[in-house]
Amino acid sequence: MNKRQISALETKSKLIAAALEILKEKGFTAINVEEITQKAGVSKGTFYVYFKRKEDIVLEISHTPFEKITQEFEKMENKPLLEKLSCHFRKFMECVEYCGINTCRQWTRDVLDPKNVPADKDPKKWQYDVETLKSILEKAIKNNELKENTPVETLTHIFICELYGMMTCWCMSDGKFEPLDWCEKFCDIQLKKIFEPYLK
Repeated sequence: MNKRQISALETKSKLIAAALEILKEKGFTAINVEEITQKAGVSKGTFYVYFKRKEDIVLEISHTPFEKITQEFEKMENKPLLEKLSCHFRKFMECVEYCGINTCRQWTRDVLDPKNVPADKDPKKWQYDVETLKSILEKAIKNNELKENTPVETLTHIFICELYGMMTCWCMSDGKFEPLDWCEKFCDIQLKKIFEPYLK
């Protein structure tokens, strides 16, 4: 990577960090491009080099930390499947809590009404999470950790419903419901029971 590419990545990261900080504090409707660029220390025109509108930067925030989780998961290849999944779910929820309830509310809005998300921004948050979990389970079958008859599609959607349910409850309770705490309980109590019929 040359100096220009490194500089571009650093600028984009500054914009994302600034937007996340404002989003956590004020919520989506209260922020604007000018405020993001001021906080990032770049010109307003620089924003439009990387993003078309403020919604696009929120979409970027919804992918970036979760892509890192997927990369970390790849490094856990020798660990048992349930340990890997528990770690994946916990890190997922840590990202959600770190990004803040206002960011989570915007993600939830995008999932509830995907028309808000431009068509060129595929995969959308929900699709990305579904595809990530599905690929984890499919890989576990290939690696002989799960039986061939494991209902990958069904299990993927059970887990997505759990994770998104926790996010939604957090938003609806105005922060009183603690998603990471509930995620811990789900992993400790339910995960093994769900997988019992399918583990090799």
